[in-house]
Amino acid sequence: MKHANPLLAGSDSPHKFITIGEIMLRLTPPNYEKIRMASSFEASYGGSEANIALALANLGVDSTFFSVVPNNSLGKSAIRMLRSNDVHCTPVILSTPEQTPTHRLGSYYMENGYGIRASKVTYDRKNSAIAEFDFSQVDLDKLLDGFTWLHLSGITPALSDNCKKLIMDCLKIAKEKGITVSFDGNFRSKLWSWEAARDFCTECLPYVDVLLGIEPYHLWKDENDHSKGDVKDGVPLQPSYEQEDEIFQAFVAKYPNLKCIARHVRYAHSGSENSLKAFLWYENHTFESKLFTFNILDRVGGGDAFASGLIYAMMHNYKPMDIANFAVASSAIKHTIRGDANITDDVETIRNLMNMNYDIKR
Repeated sequence: MKHANPLLAGSDSPHKFITIGEIMLRLTPPNYEKIRMASSFEASYGGSEANIALALANLGVDSTFFSVVPNNSLGKSAIRMLRSNDVHCTPVILSTPEQTPTHRLGSYYMENGYGIRASKVTYDRKNSAIAEFDFSQVDLDKLLDGFTWLHLSGITPALSDNCKKLIMDCLKIAKEKGITVSFDGNFRSKLWSWEAARDFCTECLPYVDVLLGIEPYHLWKDENDHSKGDVKDGVPLQPSYEQEDEIFQAFVAKYPNLKCIARHVRYAHSGSENSLKAFLWYENHTFESKLFTFNILDRVGGGDAFASGLIYAMMHNYKPMDIANFAVASSAIKHTIRGDANITDDVETIRNLMNMNYDIKR
């Protein structure tokens, strides 16, 4: 019997999506408790690339995830969770202790903030299976064969030199195959330095079609004199339309391969209430989305939900303003869902929020 994603029934999308990254065990104290107070933890699984694969699969996109997890109960459980959400996991490698000596699944502890107290993440992912695995054993050309869209992030190359090479090799192969590549810099200060992240992620830019976020990348005002600074220097975290448009134009001038650039802008009123909007450069113009304000149940994965919403909207040929608003609405909805991923299997739910329609659906 041939296995297939039932959500794809009737889908006319030609896209086949794949992403590559780490999936981790997430441990969260219940009821907004702090870790030092907790006597129990809620267990779930997450990770940036896995979150995006899961969100797209729930929306009916043919979605595949590639990673390395230890061949033990934790690794198998993580993959089982993805499969239960219709993500294809056939390429995933269940590693042996000989292949990954530490033989562990990365994990992290999530302390949910409340009110004026911000959320806090504590990583326990050093020497995880994906970081230790030797990817020279993997036929990456075969891995990417048949896919139309590849998504990568700046988190995976921060894990190890093996992972850096994996990401760069995949970028080059995807370029040769004509696969659309989206890339999210996703800087994690607990994994590598700002300069190391900027150096590597900037090397990725010539291979990227859809860029999510404007950091961490070098965008020198003068390539021959770095003392003159970066184009992004001095730009506030909540820039004006004119400031964002100037940065987008600088990116496109230097990297004409970029077809789309998008970023979301967050306004944190408290640990429990935020607002989001987005800027999008697409079809030679910069667009600004609506501003969405919402209460937060779980903030982690909001950026991944934005990315999955953007990718979905682009795959389905939405108009530019609708792409921006759908992406922000996807992120806003994720903030109301526990866990890492935006498990929303009804596109109309996101479209209703995109149009700021909050009526009960009967």
